[in-house]
This record gives sequence, structure tokens and C-alpha cells, in this order.
Amino acid sequence: MKGVGALAAAISAGTDRQYTVPGFPVTELGTLTRAEFVINEKTALEYALGDSLAGRRAAVIIKNVGVNACADPLVQATVQGIRGGVLLVVGDDPESKGSQTAQDSRYYGELAEIPVIEPDETTCFAGVEAALTASETFSRVAMLRLTPQLLDAEVTVIPALRNEGMGRLADRSWTMHGRVTAAAEISRTMFAWSDASPLNRWKGDTLGAGPAPGDSRVVTVNPVPARAAPFHEVKEYGRSFVRDHRAILPPGPQGRPESQKDRGFGRTFCLDCPYRPLLDILKGRDMHLICDAGCSVFGLKPPYGLGVASYGMGSSIAVAARSTHVALIGDYALLHSGLNALIDVYEKGLPLLCIVMKNHCAAMTGGQKVSDPVPYIRWADPVLCHANDERRLHEVIHIPDAPKTIVVEAECPKGAHHETVEY
Repeated sequence: MKGVGALAAAISAGTDRQYTVPGFPVTELGTLTRAEFVINEKTALEYALGDSLAGRRAAVIIKNVGVNACADPLVQATVQGIRGGVLLVVGDDPESKGSQTAQDSRYYGELAEIPVIEPDETTCFAGVEAALTASETFSRVAMLRLTPQLLDAEVTVIPALRNEGMGRLADRSWTMHGRVTAAAEISRTMFAWSDASPLNRWKGDTLGAGPAPGDSRVVTVNPVPARAAPFHEVKEYGRSFVRDHRAILPPGPQGRPESQKDRGFGRTFCLDCPYRPLLDILKGRDMHLICDAGCSVFGLKPPYGLGVASYGMGSSIAVAARSTHVALIGDYALLHSGLNALIDVYEKGLPLLCIVMKNHCAAMTGGQKVSDPVPYIRWADPVLCHANDERRLHEVIHIPDAPKTIVVEAECPKGAHHETVEY
């Protein structure tokens, strides 16, 4: 069997949903898995993160440059955490046969601090399952790096049993610094996992990475196993990632994550925030939100505690469409990078209540003026109302069985500041 067929079978068996943005060399892989076509890579990963929050395993199949488009939620997911396994399947093109660049995606593994597995001809099934298990063990996305050398090769079919676990989200009591500390502590444990992985083989003087030739073989290419350090000859497809990372040491112990109580205070909406009636209605109806960057992220915190997760700018729409079905987003975040997801959600008729807080400014970064988003979403037939119209808000706020967008307008009070709450 060709590698592409074996990997398609492994991905289909190991995950509940599959998404793709076609591109060389993984277009056929997306077709064979019957993956859902998505408008762009960022939205695809956000859908997968939504599935993860709902306890499902999901795979995203994209080419190397597509990782650039989904880098924001990829990196943020490491600190936010996940539940069901999320597999980012990346097709690299080291010889630029069908790509505008030979970008090596393993470097994103280092940047995002995620496990990266590069299977060889005997570990297609085991590599997919190991990556999903690692995603759940380390509560972050895992990458499966593929090249034409494996996709086009004849491989050995050795099925692997599906062994589902469950990751976890960052503790709500932690500050953002505390979340980073906790994520780094988990990253430290990934080194021992890589070094002990049975996917790697140590029996000769030449080390091959993934399908590259070698007497010994390293499949867990990030973090690079410590046992790879003594090898003088390392063969790999792409840049010299494994060779250059053989001596990288894990971070030192991180200590206890900082909590809000440790810090002594937290921040929430302004005292006279005009959106408090909206949030009171959401809380009264116990509606669980996916929050975005900006003021909407305060929905995660007391006194509301409605937010389940936040994966960065413009991410709430697609994540919510596959999980809680309620997204809270600001006008700036919508225009910044949320529109593509909104288009995809409407095209597919997914059930989603998208609440846009139109306050005409980027309130978290100094109040910079923001363009009116309504002219750009008229195709969505948005419901327009003012934040002080509580009767209207009560009427329109409910989870629909199709996409629905509500634009809630208000003006941020002049000179107002986010309230500091003592713990």
C-alpha cells in the first residue's frame, strides 16, 4: 500500500472529524479521508479545537505554508489546553515541487512547544495514534509531519489500536503567567516521552529522521530524543532540524503556576461597561461562551465565568460552531481575523449564535478607532440592537439551529478603565 493510503486509513480510524485545505503534497490525503473543505487553515484548526472541547478527536490536513495561517490558535492552544486530541497533519515539500517555498514545519513544533511525529514506512498507523495520544497527554495540538518521500512510498500496514485519553484546559484560577508556567512544565515532560518512544529505533551509526534512510531511526522529531546526540551522520528530508536540535535540553522545573490569589488581583469589565446587561442575560440563561481576544475574554473570569476557552484573535466563531454554539467577539476581532470563519459557518449552515460587541474601538489596546463591521456582514442579515435595549436583547439571545449574528452597539465610557478586583 502507498503511504498516502495507509495514512488516510490511520487518520480516519483515529479521529472523529477531519478538515482540510488542499495543497501539495496532501491534497490526495484530504480526499481519501473525505475531509471537510474549509475556507482557510486558521478556521480549520479552530473547528478542530471546538471538536476537542466537545470531547471529539479531530485532524486538520494542510500543506506547509498553511501552518503560517493557523499559527495564532496553534501557539495559543498550548497555553489554553485542549480535551480531545487535535492532530495537525502537515505536508512539507522539501524540494518545492508543488509549493512556493520549502518551509520546514518542524520549526513550528519548537515555536509552539508541541510534539511532532514524522512516521517512516513501518509506523504510519502507530505514528498517527501516538500523535493523538501525545496531544491528549500534553493537552496541546500534535503535529504529524509528512513529505512526498513517505506519501509516495510503499509502506507496511500495521494497524494500531485507538486508545483515547482526555486532555485538560488551563485552570481558570491561574493568571496568564501561571498558564504559561504550567504549559512550560508540561513541555519539560515531553523530552522524556520522546526519548522513551518505541517508535524510534537505535541500532546503527547513521540516524534517519522519519522516512530518511538510516540504520537508526527517529520518529519523534520534536523534541529530539537525547539518544540522538551521539550520532555524527543524520539524514533527513528538509532542513537540518534533527541534527541541529540534538543537544537541546528540556527547560528546568517551572515551579507552581501563579494564581489570581497569588497575584492579589484580577481585571474585569469596566464598572460602567454598557455591555453588562448583555452579560447578565447570558449568565441568567447559563449560556456557555467561546470568548475571543479583547474585552470578550473577560467572560472567562468572575463575576461571570461564562467562557469555556479562548484561542486568540478571531478564533471564537469557528471554535464555538463545533462546541458551545455561542461566540462572543468584538468588532475589531471580527474584522481582524474572524470574518473568514463567519463566512464558512454561514456557507455550511452551522448552528451558531455570534454576538458582536460593536463599541467602535479596540478597547484593550488604547481605544483605537475601529471601522463599522456591519457593511461587511450584511450578507449575514445581522440583528442590530443597542446594549441598553434589554427587552430586545432578551428576545434575540438564544441558541439557534442555524447561523445567527447579533450586533450589539454601545459606546465605551470616556476615560473608563477595566475594573481591578482584589482577591
